[in-house]
Amino acid sequence: MKRTFILIVGMMAVVAVLFMNATEPVAGYGVGDYAKDFNLENIDGKSLSLADYSDAKGFIVVFTCNTCPYANAYESRIMDLDKNYSSKGFPVVAINPNDITQQPDDSMSKMKQRAKDKGYTFAYLRDDSQEVAKAFGATKTPHVYVLNKEAANKYKVEFIGAIDDSPNDASDVSETYVEDAINAILTGRKPAVTEKRAIGCTIKWKS
Repeated sequence: MKRTFILIVGMMAVVAVLFMNATEPVAGYGVGDYAKDFNLENIDGKSLSLADYSDAKGFIVVFTCNTCPYANAYESRIMDLDKNYSSKGFPVVAINPNDITQQPDDSMSKMKQRAKDKGYTFAYLRDDSQEVAKAFGATKTPHVYVLNKEAANKYKVEFIGAIDDSPNDASDVSETYVEDAINAILTGRKPAVTEKRAIGCTIKWKS
């Protein structure tokens, strides 16, 4: 009886580990780490990497999607970030990692249509393998990583988390975490706030 119980517990533990590995990302980057470059398909049909932005001083990498209400609430603010900071060397690079078998409206064709309808001025990439999201440690949509380009292929993570402190209503924003972080970097300072918990929908991981 005891041996049977131990066997059952052991099998349950194995199943739990397999389930976690199938549905949860790895720990990912922390503030101060250097992010590795990636190569993903953009909505224009071309592959894009951070190295393609030769004049960039850094990046606002946003894991987002078409379907999450929080991502939709932040959409205009993400667009404003690109409009306000791409000319200063910090373009938005948006990445959609959702499993399209669970969220068909996050397919590339739907991404292209949304970008056209909304007038996106930034790259919107598909992370079909979800390897980039896992490498970063993204868990939500939206989930932001501010990268400081220290040298060629050296992208230091300076901020991780939420865009601001009002996920539902832009008119209620009082703390602009991403803007503050970039403004600090542009003036040669370290961001005062380097992490704020991202609030959004859970990324739809492949099983």
